[in-house]
Parts: sequence; structure tokens; C-alpha cells
Amino acid sequence: MLKKEKILIIRMLGLGDVTSIGIPALRHLMATHPSSSQFSFLTFAAGKEVITLAEESVNVISLEKDEWPDDIISAMNVFLTLAEDIISSKYTKIINLDTWFMPCFLARFLYDSGQNVVGNFINISISELVKRLQNKTLNPAYVNQPGNYIESSWDSMKKWNSYWWMQGLSPQNGYPEFFLRTCCEFHDIDFDMSIQVEPCHQLKEKRQNQPVIALALNARTSERNYPYGKELRNALEEKGVYIWTGFDGSVPLEETLSKLRASNLLVTVPSAPQWFGKSVGCKSFVISGTVDPRTIKPDFHTPMSSAHIEPKKLVEDIMRALS
Repeated sequence: MLKKEKILIIRMLGLGDVTSIGIPALRHLMATHPSSSQFSFLTFAAGKEVITLAEESVNVISLEKDEWPDDIISAMNVFLTLAEDIISSKYTKIINLDTWFMPCFLARFLYDSGQNVVGNFINISISELVKRLQNKTLNPAYVNQPGNYIESSWDSMKKWNSYWWMQGLSPQNGYPEFFLRTCCEFHDIDFDMSIQVEPCHQLKEKRQNQPVIALALNARTSERNYPYGKELRNALEEKGVYIWTGFDGSVPLEETLSKLRASNLLVTVPSAPQWFGKSVGCKSFVISGTVDPRTIKPDFHTPMSSAHIEPKKLVEDIMRALS
């Protein structure tokens, strides 16, 4: 009798990547492994809600926000405790899709402990990392720049830091599909990041009489924020558009997705909300800023520019996208 596979997938950060990378990867692995396989997914904070909404049968393991310290030594202790729990669960395979330092640290510890780990991990041993910390020779740039620390069992992961979108490697779903199909070598993936939710009843009713637009103008990195949000909202409302906002995590994600499904359009900066919209079939208009739209493939977008587009011009483009 074949041994039943017990597989752990790791994708902790960020929330947009858990949606656009974690969900299709999970579905690909579920489709390409025996139906008897058991899957668990390790993620962070609201990532648990994302995976549960997409695949409720999967066991989700999550660190909450207050469980992940900012201090690296304290964080290492948390992740070492997590590693002990993972080892005791006796997974037959552990797949790390993450590129952030602590998940890659976790994968390295598991690998050094004899676990069957594939994917990304830090390129020095845990003992060497501890030695550098003790000697105060650990360069902050090593921890903060993935290109300095990532090693991978996927040889194609080296393409991750390349200008891949300028080399004819920009697939239909942009970066998430490139990452999985090319970097992680899931060559035959049937890319599916959809999440099934009911559309918000109130917004469905409003949509019968006026366009409904969601605005998401703040990002994790300040340089991606759009500073003229108030002016943009006022100008759109003068055009008869109903506007809603609220992508700060203060409401359950299912509610946000439900509202997106009932909306005509999402206007967003390059950030997680674009992937939320895509997951429920809401078209997106991305204010590109300095992000090349070929990397994220939105339905509509502004040209790349280091200067913020004026609200008046932006409104004209948004209204054309609605028509």
C-alpha cells in the first residue's frame, strides 16, 4: 500500500501573494497529487481567512500578528517553536513558496533537521546564522534583501530577480503566474485563484441605478500611495458614481470580497486589493505609479510615471473604463 502523502505548503507574506500565489499553488498541488493526500497551509494573520474561503477543507496553520515579533532573535525563537510543531506532525513533504526571510529561515531549519523540504530557504546553516548574530557580524542587508539570502531547490528561481517582463515572460496573470509557472517550475499549472462569495445585496441594488466603484489608494509601501484620494472621490461622485472604500483590514475579508464582486470596477494602486478583485471577477483599474503594469496585468491602468496623475485626468480614464 502506498504511504499517504501529508503535505505542508508555506506562503506567509504578503496577503496579496497568499491570494494570487498561495491559492493557485494549493489547487495545482491538490490536482497533481493523489486524492488521498492531506494538505496543510501555513500562513500569517488574514492569510488564514483567504485560504479558508478558497479551500475550506484544507487545514490552515497561522501565526497571528502579535505572535511574530519585530526583533529577529525573538522571531527566530517563535519560528523554532513552530518548526518543532511541524516536525511532530510528520509531513511527507514541505513546500516553501515564500521569499521572506523568516519563512525561508524556517524552511532551512526544517531542511537541516532532515525534513523533505522543497522550495526556498536561506543559503547558510542555522548554526552559521546564530554565529553571525552572536559575533554581531550579520549584515542587515543580508536579512532585508532576498537576493542575498535565498537558495532554492528550483533552479529557475534565479529568474525571480530578473527583468522577466521585458524578456517575453509575462503570462496572462502577470507576476503570480510567472512566479509559479517559471520560478517554482509548476509548468503545467491551471492557474486558478478564484474565491466563491455571494455578491453584496446592497451594492447589487445600487448598481442597478449607478456605477459602483471601490477605491483602494493606500499600499504597504508609502511610495505606491495615491495622495489625491479625497479629490478623486469627490470628482467621481460628481459623475454619479457610488464609491466605497475600506481595505484596512477592519472588516472581515469575506465582506470585502462580497462587495468587490458586486462592484463595476476597482480603482487601486499596485497592492493586494487588485488580487482580491481578480479573485472574485471584479475588473481593476491600476494607478501604476512606478510599477510596470506588465508585471501585474490589470484590466486597465495608467501609464508608468514617477509623477502622480492629476485627479481630473484620472476620472476621465476611469469613466472610459466604465463605459
